[in-house]
Amino acid sequence: MKEPDDQDTDGGKSDRSKSDRRPSQGSSKSEPRSAVKEDYKFLENTTDETVTEGEESYLEDDDSYTEHLEGSSSSLQEDYAESVGESRYMETPAPAAEEAEEKVKKKISETFFYYYTQLVSTPFVTPDSNIPLDLLTLVHSFGYDCRKRANLQLLDNNTVLYVAGNQLILLNLKTKEQIYLRSSSGTGIGVIGVHPDKTYFTVAEKGFSPKIVVYEYPSLRPYRILRDGTDLGYAYVDFNYNGTLLASVGGNPDHTLTIWNWKEEQPILRTKAFSQEVFKVTFNPEDDEQLTTSGSGHIKFWEMALTFTGLKLQGLLGRFGKTATTDIEGYMELPDGKVLSGSEWGNMLVWEAGLIKVELCRAARKSCHQGPINQIVLDEGEVITVGSDGCIRIWDFETIDTADSIDDTGLLEIEPINELQVDKNVKLFSMIKMNETGHNFWLAQDASGAIWKLDLSFSNITQDPECLFSFHSGAIEALALSPLTYLMATTALDCSVRIYDFASKTPLAQMRFKQGGTALAWVPLLVSYTGAQIIAGFEDGVVRILELYDPKKLTVFAGRKRILDAEIRLKQVFKPHTAHVTALAYERDGEILATGSKDQTVFFFEVEKGYKPIGYITTPGPVCQLLWSPSSHPESTLLIICENGYVLEAPLPTIEEEEEDHDVVSYEIKDMSIKCFHFSSVKSKILRLIELEKRKKKKELREKEKEERRKQLAAEMGEDGEKELQGKEEEKEEEEEEPLPQIFIPSTPCHILCGFYSGPGKFWVSLGGYDAGFLYHCAFPPYDKSRDIKEQRDEPFDFRFLQDTEDNPIQAITFSINQDVMFCGMKNGAIRVYILSQNDLSLTNMADYWHFNMHDNNYGCVKGISASFDDRFLVTTGADSNIFVFNVFSEFELKKATKAKVPSPRFGIETEPLPKDIEDPKTYSIENARRKREHDKLMKEVEEIKAGKREQLKALRTEFWKLLEMNEELPKHMQFKRTDFDVDSKIRAEIDRKTVYKIQQVEKELGWEKEKHRIGLMKLQNRYKSKPDDDYEDPKDVQAIKEAQLCMGDFNLKTASDYKIPEHMRINAAKKEEELGHLDSLAHSKKMHMNKCILSLRDLKVAVIEEIQCLVQEVKNIQSTLHISKHVPIPQIPQIHPEEVPEKRFQYDEETLLVFKRQQMKSRAGKDPEVECAGSSGSAGGFLRISSGKDGDLTTRDSLSRSSKASSFGLEVPKLLEFERADPTEVELEVMKRDEIKHMYMQQYLTNRIKELIVTFDAELRLLRHQKLKLDTQMKLSDLHHVTLFQEILLLKNFEKQENILQERVNSLDKEEQDLQWKINETLKEMEEKKNEVARLQDQEKALYAGFQAALGENNKFANFLMKVLKKRIKRSKKKEVEGDADEDEDSDESSEEESSLESDEDESGSEDEVFDDSICPTNCDTGLFELALQLREKRLDIEEALVEEKKTIDNLKKEYDTMSKKVKIVGTNLNAAEEALEAYQREKQQRLNELLVVIPLKLHQIEYVVFGEIPTDLSGTLVFSNHSLGRLQERIVQLQEENSKQQKLNKECRERRKQLIREKREMAKNINQMEETVRQLMISKFGRVINLEALQTLSVNTTLEELKIKKLRKELSNAKEMKMWEEKIAQMRWELMMKTKEHTKKLHQMNDLCIEKKKLDSRLNTLQNQQGNAFQGPRKADIVAREKVTELIQVQAERISALKKEIALLRKKGGFILPPIQPPQENQMKPMDL
Repeated sequence: MKEPDDQDTDGGKSDRSKSDRRPSQGSSKSEPRSAVKEDYKFLENTTDETVTEGEESYLEDDDSYTEHLEGSSSSLQEDYAESVGESRYMETPAPAAEEAEEKVKKKISETFFYYYTQLVSTPFVTPDSNIPLDLLTLVHSFGYDCRKRANLQLLDNNTVLYVAGNQLILLNLKTKEQIYLRSSSGTGIGVIGVHPDKTYFTVAEKGFSPKIVVYEYPSLRPYRILRDGTDLGYAYVDFNYNGTLLASVGGNPDHTLTIWNWKEEQPILRTKAFSQEVFKVTFNPEDDEQLTTSGSGHIKFWEMALTFTGLKLQGLLGRFGKTATTDIEGYMELPDGKVLSGSEWGNMLVWEAGLIKVELCRAARKSCHQGPINQIVLDEGEVITVGSDGCIRIWDFETIDTADSIDDTGLLEIEPINELQVDKNVKLFSMIKMNETGHNFWLAQDASGAIWKLDLSFSNITQDPECLFSFHSGAIEALALSPLTYLMATTALDCSVRIYDFASKTPLAQMRFKQGGTALAWVPLLVSYTGAQIIAGFEDGVVRILELYDPKKLTVFAGRKRILDAEIRLKQVFKPHTAHVTALAYERDGEILATGSKDQTVFFFEVEKGYKPIGYITTPGPVCQLLWSPSSHPESTLLIICENGYVLEAPLPTIEEEEEDHDVVSYEIKDMSIKCFHFSSVKSKILRLIELEKRKKKKELREKEKEERRKQLAAEMGEDGEKELQGKEEEKEEEEEEPLPQIFIPSTPCHILCGFYSGPGKFWVSLGGYDAGFLYHCAFPPYDKSRDIKEQRDEPFDFRFLQDTEDNPIQAITFSINQDVMFCGMKNGAIRVYILSQNDLSLTNMADYWHFNMHDNNYGCVKGISASFDDRFLVTTGADSNIFVFNVFSEFELKKATKAKVPSPRFGIETEPLPKDIEDPKTYSIENARRKREHDKLMKEVEEIKAGKREQLKALRTEFWKLLEMNEELPKHMQFKRTDFDVDSKIRAEIDRKTVYKIQQVEKELGWEKEKHRIGLMKLQNRYKSKPDDDYEDPKDVQAIKEAQLCMGDFNLKTASDYKIPEHMRINAAKKEEELGHLDSLAHSKKMHMNKCILSLRDLKVAVIEEIQCLVQEVKNIQSTLHISKHVPIPQIPQIHPEEVPEKRFQYDEETLLVFKRQQMKSRAGKDPEVECAGSSGSAGGFLRISSGKDGDLTTRDSLSRSSKASSFGLEVPKLLEFERADPTEVELEVMKRDEIKHMYMQQYLTNRIKELIVTFDAELRLLRHQKLKLDTQMKLSDLHHVTLFQEILLLKNFEKQENILQERVNSLDKEEQDLQWKINETLKEMEEKKNEVARLQDQEKALYAGFQAALGENNKFANFLMKVLKKRIKRSKKKEVEGDADEDEDSDESSEEESSLESDEDESGSEDEVFDDSICPTNCDTGLFELALQLREKRLDIEEALVEEKKTIDNLKKEYDTMSKKVKIVGTNLNAAEEALEAYQREKQQRLNELLVVIPLKLHQIEYVVFGEIPTDLSGTLVFSNHSLGRLQERIVQLQEENSKQQKLNKECRERRKQLIREKREMAKNINQMEETVRQLMISKFGRVINLEALQTLSVNTTLEELKIKKLRKELSNAKEMKMWEEKIAQMRWELMMKTKEHTKKLHQMNDLCIEKKKLDSRLNTLQNQQGNAFQGPRKADIVAREKVTELIQVQAERISALKKEIALLRKKGGFILPPIQPPQENQMKPMDL
């Protein structure tokens, strides 16, 4: 039997060698060239494999290839075959000498083509079967392998090219039609490429020794075939710029790089590209001799070099150096030979000479892309980068070409010119430019499953990114077909569910979710008769029911912009599982839904009751498939197939009609009778049986041969010959017999891939791994509840051998309607069809099959396969993202233009609220939610029980306290003791003991946590202790701010003429004296510290001398017991010198006084002065010796006492031994020897100890001497500084008097300025108050006139008269007699001068000749109004007088303000002059201070001023800096340089910006002039002259605006009325509320009084009851019984509390079992009793 993949070689080798390059045999004499082209049209009824969308195939006419070849076709074929045969895998071409010796070969004609029908792979069909080759015909492809490298090529502006499994698809972008080209090998297509001229394209295939087929476009005829370029598959191909050469690189395992002369089908150069995966190979567009390859962790630069052995490819591997190694997906060759590549972290690398020249990033070290850069293109002088982050960025080519590193990091920051964010969740893989004139359109391959059209013109009319096609990304996990029409649904881990109309080849709708889909099923018609529902399972365990409908049939389309052909709506959602949902299945009657998952559970739902949960069962492994038994089975059962070799059969779960039992803790169904089959491998046994059958047949053949030979020999030689032959044959049988294959069972069970029912209790399964190659027929064993399924091992009872499936098992199986055809999806992406007998699920006849490779052979495993409801179509989905739709061969012709019918929407679907979706993957599943609910319920019950017990305890405790109170009220001789109330003292002790023990246990358990939190608390406390207040300011920050304010930008020296002394640096004599005092105190403290150190060292010496004396005495005692020859020299004891203790000179005793007295007496006696001097000197020496002796006695008193004791003890020992001298025994000699050794050791030890003490003291003395020298140096420096400070004090005292005078003048002027400023502010406030008073008086005057006008009314004929009376000016008498005549004159003048505005108006209007009399009221005039006018006139006059007074006051204040303002200016001028004088005096003082000489000691290493390497003798021209100040100045230089460069850059940018703005300004001015001219012409044409449009606009009345204003006023009036009405209602309701509140409060007070009275009555009643004579009686029997019951109740409650605590502890444990609540025994349940 032939392999399916070798079907293209069916014709045989001889036929193929003749026909591979056979040109057309038809003539072209009678047909013109145009007629030949017409023969390439796509026809309907042909059998060629190249099919289009609307037509099934296309015919290559034999007369189409009419071009003549040079010479006969046969000779051409022979010559070409020889040339191809000689081109083998080689490093370089054959040498020129050998080529010269060969005969001249003819070149392949440019008009030569191959036959597509002879080249293309065809399906495999079992020989001698009636299965047609076109059993399945590809109709359409809905998928796209978006993650395949370079899987989007452009042939022209309307046609794109991409690979789909074993198909090459040419897609028309306008008509959406597809043209298919099959691979020649049938083992897949590796990569495709397009010629630069778009006239050819290459198809590089996969498989053993794959080919590269070059097709011509648009004829689609095979033009050239390149062979032997790699071993198993091509990874990338690329043409050079001219299209004359082709470079190809192979995949694993060889990674061969080959340069082809593709028109001659000859390899030019060939070598191994790299040891790891190679992604890409390209030619340099500027130089065809340079190539670049990149891949996993490398980039390599190639060059074609002519060596002495010929032309070779020389590769230079790029070295990353300090940069991390990265996979390089995208790169670009620059014209000068450099290469620009991407990286995994998104930056660009510039390569030169095999090394990284610079790494390019964005500003602030941001990466150029957030992720790998997949492609880099140079287009129109701009560099375009395509990233996985969905961004396209445009960069300046000149900047990149001239880029170079500026520091050790190797990074250079640049910014893109433009950028485009395509969309969210977009991962761009590659991009190709469309050749449309006037546009910059590109097509982009999106790894997330889309093809985009992008406009990269970046102008004002740039179009938004357009998604042309959308596909699944990644493996398609599930497929479901409608049971009613030509609709299918698919889902994948890209979180989408998509609906397709596969009959009309149209994608209809899609819906996205938060999690990826893993399972899919179309709801059967028994459940949804319209076929509009789909059920989908997702990776987070959620199951969603989706509803498909046609939105065009909805009654309401409010707000819809675009109406699609179909829409998906979420109908219901629930979460039965916690892991991937792997299978969904409806029971055959549609009553129950079963869902399976990787969490090893199967959940059942009742469909009719809105998918109400029934329960779940657990499985021994992850579920991979669920199948309900068909209607032919007597019972409805569920076949559960698990991945790990288990197959279960579950009966139909019982549906309870009653309401849900809320007491059930879990949904788990535990009483279901589930049959189990645990598959055990039998493949090795099958192979053993097959081997036995083979041997048996061979043996039978040998027996026949033996019989024939025996007969021949018997006829020829007789019986001897026959015996001899028999012996030889027996020897051969013994030698040829081989051992049978061993029985092998894999340790890990092989995965079950799929299966199906064959009958009741029987099923078929397909396995992978070791057990692949067979279909196994199994039967369930009888149900046994006691059987352990883990130990169970079952074997199939039958099997079917599957041809060529040893490494290619069946992944999915489906059947036709009549079950006479079995469709199988294979692991390598192939489709296999078995022809069966009708309804023969026992598979008795599986000999004939049809096999065809469709999906990718490496990773295109068929994940789903399903036939349409009428068996006319077959749909397959694969892990390579491809969806293929096939037309199943039928004798009946399919109707044209078939289209699926989208279900109509249900009534009211548009008004139904959408169910709340489950988006959080951590949401509880149905089972977990129920367990959580039951747990909460149990905890609530426990808490209620505990609360009840607490209430009972509380009541008992209250009653107990009452008893205690009653006991205390009794007489003392009748009271019970407190211990008498204890029922049993042991109980309390036991409780206390248990409590203490539990507390200790808890403390031990929480010890670590306690310590952890204690330490954490301590750290927090320490931290917050150190935390400053909110208004705290860091002293360093304050100092830095102050320093910046004072010194930033002012670095003048103190000697400068314009140096300004800061306030904090100003010095005077007092501050300098304080500084001098501080220096003296510091020097004194250091001297005192040194004196203390010297005294402590002297005390140490005294202690050391004491210890040495003791040690010397001990050494002497030891030496007294040793022989003199073994004595060690005793170190000398140090002495205390008299100068070390000078205080001893003033110590005396009685003897000293007597000596002094004798000396005085001798002096009085008049002795010789010389003798007197001698005596005095001797006495002085004696004084010193005595004092030293005394001191020695005092210091060594203890040591002498200790030594005397030791010596006395040591000397008494030998005296005791002097009684008699006997010879020592051996034991005594041994003891003496040991003592001698001991004494010698102690002698040496003590001597070393004395030396150690002396050495230690000497070291301390040297250290102190070093410190003393340091102190002497510091004291000398202090003295020098002291001198300097003293000189400064003298100088400052000379300046102090004049400085104080100047400072006092500055202070006085400053105070005067502040006082004047305060007075000015007060004046301004008073002026403001007076102005307010004037305004108030004016308002009163206006109100007066308004009130009088209102009193007059409208039609009063005396109005003018009364108004004149009111406004008449009269002279008033003084109100105060004490005022003088001057005041009267002033008042009269003011009253005559001040007139109101209303009076002036009246004077102007009242120019009457007659003089009216205001003292008499006219007749018929209202006297009341006349009197009112007179009264108001008086008020008016008062107001006017007040106004005059206030205005006068304001004038005075203004004058005062002006005077003080002038004074402030004068004072300010004087203050500035005084401050300048003080500053000049301070500067003079500072200059005089600078003239003082200061001594600064320097070490040689501190002097950095050298001349010719030596320190000059004159250092007067040097400056003294601290290291910190010098470092700051050096840093400032760098900062200034950086600021300078930044300013220069900014200046340059601003100049460029200014130039651009000037240009734009000119253009705008030009446009404005043009527009003004246009406007002027329009005005002249319309109005006849130039007019002012703004004035015209203001003159015109806007009627609309006026109407709106009127409406606004009316609305405001109505609103005001309504507001008033509501305010009245609110006031009424508030009043009612207040009354109700008062009434309620009154009732509450009454109730409180009644409660108090009731309480008093209750207390009196209790007192009366207690005093009925029972107090003086003994304990009653009822009390004893009650006490016993209380005791028993306490015991029961204690046990209950203990049980509850244990239960709580168990519930708190993470893995604890949840137990039902503990029910107390009936006999212990007691009700509270009244005691």
